[in-house]
Amino acid sequence: MQTPFPPFEPNGPNDSARGPRLREIPLRLVVPNLITILAICAGLTGIRLAFENRYELAVIMVLIAAFLDGIDGRVARLMKATSKFGAQMDSLADIVNFGVAPALVVYVFALDGARSIGWIAALIYAIAAGLRLARFNVMAERENRAPWQSEYFVGVPAPAGAMLVLLPVYLGFLGLTTDRTFAYISSAYTVLIAFLLISRLPVWSGKSEGNRLRRDLVLPMMLGVVLYVALLMSFTWEVMVFTVVVYLLSLPFGARKWKQKYGTLTIEEPGVGDDDIGRHI
Repeated sequence: MQTPFPPFEPNGPNDSARGPRLREIPLRLVVPNLITILAICAGLTGIRLAFENRYELAVIMVLIAAFLDGIDGRVARLMKATSKFGAQMDSLADIVNFGVAPALVVYVFALDGARSIGWIAALIYAIAAGLRLARFNVMAERENRAPWQSEYFVGVPAPAGAMLVLLPVYLGFLGLTTDRTFAYISSAYTVLIAFLLISRLPVWSGKSEGNRLRRDLVLPMMLGVVLYVALLMSFTWEVMVFTVVVYLLSLPFGARKWKQKYGTLTIEEPGVGDDDIGRHI
């Protein structure tokens, strides 16, 4: 019997063959999408908690959303459940979890004291996150990818940007006075993070297959990760501030390594030009 709703086709419509019926979709195709939906729910819940002045829970929910959004793609590849539908869902979740949610949480907690300037800073960050994600999607769609794309990001990645932009909130939790001066400084810092997102600064990703760890360093590294997690659970906001500072200080070293290897300081993205922008608007 014909229904007014088309069947769910995770890989898009196929003119040559009828797509699978909804009841025929394997469960493994649904699991990654459920993780993505949970990430969106966590990000939106973080916004609600921020407006209810429950800031610590709000930040935790935003970080949980970033974590879930970061693993859904890996779960999909592990379960061999990647699909075009899942890719689109993930892109839509990214702008909520890495752009809108962090911007609103930091605005309600710190930037509101700067009034219009704080709101403009939050808008700039959210838009920058959207532009960063759009540029990433355009580059990921290229069939011929440059060799450096497996080793470097173009600008600070959006998940890291979400962690960085919440620094004023971490400092507020540690007892720093959140007065009007703090709001103005936080606004300037938010704009700085937005600039890092859309910049062409080469940022080392750590994903290159050529990276190898010496055998004698494996156990110390694992012990270090356990120590970091234990400290994070016991001294959450101190560790988050430390993590943000270390990440920001590492950016010049990544750019220096890029310059030594490729002879330039900024990345020229192949295929991201006016034609690509017009084609994806």
